Amino acid sequence: MSEFIALTVSIFSIVNPFAALPVYVGMTGDLPAPLRRKLPRATAFAALLILSIAYLAGEALLGFFSIRIASLRVAGGLLIFGMAWSMLQAKRSGTKYRPEELEEAPDRHNIAVVPLAMPLLAGPGAISVMILAATRTDGGMGAHAAALGAAATVCFTIWLILRAAGPISNFLGQTGMNVATRFMGLILAAVAVEFIAGGLTEIFPGWTTP
Repeated sequence: MSEFIALTVSIFSIVNPFAALPVYVGMTGDLPAPLRRKLPRATAFAALLILSIAYLAGEALLGFFSIRIASLRVAGGLLIFGMAWSMLQAKRSGTKYRPEELEEAPDRHNIAVVPLAMPLLAGPGAISVMILAATRTDGGMGAHAAALGAAATVCFTIWLILRAAGPISNFLGQTGMNVATRFMGLILAAVAVEFIAGGLTEIFPGWTTP
């Protein structure tokens, strides 16, 4: 249960749907109402699919490229820490998406997968966390179910937040969203340090020996 909660918090902090609200509102504000009602569900489902594939196939992909788990922990930790640093300053991290990716969406009727689900929500940081979770899951089917359940819980929350994007954005305002972003950035920075420390300990096992 503790692993489920920790992973849910980690994924949610990285995805940070509150920070995505202004972009979501801006991209969907002039779409027809029926389509706008379908987008939150389609976006959340696409994000869940991306995270699930990363969890199920990520370890095999690492093996194909002969990448050590410890190396991914360090690289993923550095990536996540960069995102956390931007969040602590209430800035949008360039590691999640670039403005041109939003501008180049070929058909705004098909934006649920790209760029909303990926890279805006389920970006490199969230994918790295899911791959790392897969490498640490050794408790059988229950542990796998808990990890995928954490991703499903976050994506369900994404659906709820995007459904109420307009009212939430108006209620929080820019100041409120900045406060939420900084708080999640602090949590994310701690997660990143744990990843980096764990990876370095595996690469240099003697560095913690007195």
